Amino acid sequence: MTSHPTSAPASGSAPAPAPAPAPAPAPAPTVDSLIAAVLAGEHGPLPCELVATSVFWIHHGTRLAGGGTTYLNQYVLVRLGGSFGGCAFEAGEIDPAICRDSSGAPLDVLLREAPRPLRIAALDAYLAEQLPHRNAGAERLTLPAGTPEVRARARDAAIAGLLDIRAGARVGLIGVVNPLVAAIRERGGVPLPCDFNLKSTQWGDAVTTDMHEVLERADAVVATGMTLSNGSFDTVLDRCRTRGVPLVVYAQSGSAVARAFLGSGVSALSAEPFPFSQFSADPTPLYRYRTAGQP
Repeated sequence: MTSHPTSAPASGSAPAPAPAPAPAPAPAPTVDSLIAAVLAGEHGPLPCELVATSVFWIHHGTRLAGGGTTYLNQYVLVRLGGSFGGCAFEAGEIDPAICRDSSGAPLDVLLREAPRPLRIAALDAYLAEQLPHRNAGAERLTLPAGTPEVRARARDAAIAGLLDIRAGARVGLIGVVNPLVAAIRERGGVPLPCDFNLKSTQWGDAVTTDMHEVLERADAVVATGMTLSNGSFDTVLDRCRTRGVPLVVYAQSGSAVARAFLGSGVSALSAEPFPFSQFSADPTPLYRYRTAGQP
């Protein structure tokens, strides 16, 4: 039998060039368009090939020392591989039975059909699994061990530290947390608090429910990830883009989702993946992202 030697590249010839990396997906204009891009496989594996291992429902209350407000928070969480996605929701919006009905569901089913907070949690888990915050080049801060008050002040100071504002700047605060109001004032800002569930801050400042009025007056905006849950994130994003106003997002809800809009409406992000700071007295990480040109 005659052997046929395999051909070899000519002496001195350059190796074949490596294939060019796939271009990064274009920034999505809205959350729903981001979900559609994920479902189409533009950000990684097809969600129909993945399973939400576990779904969690958490309900807790907090009253910080010296405050008169009891914060009541509900979260739905999705475990996907080595990552968790989380999203807060309003009381009564999701029943604990969601854990039984959705654990083990194909991820694309949750992204298409689940109640919005669970859709955001599933999207958050997917994006975090593709690129965990710890590997994304963000600035990692460590919240100190201690009481809820100590940890809340450290967290909100870290969030306010993302604001590049002049003295007297009006800062729209979409989603009110009292320590964050104080942190904005300490940096010379004038808070414009807006929340659907609070009437006043700890210091008696009136809290409006008119988000649109705040977005028109603000020189900068700080918004909670809860805007992803209630569907107002796209409105906040659009107004800040249109007016050229810096938008800082502080996110336990949908931290990896908000990250997808960095440089496309979101100027900076404080991302706090699960387990959130209120669930531990030990040091926990917080990741800060800034867009180009921010200090």
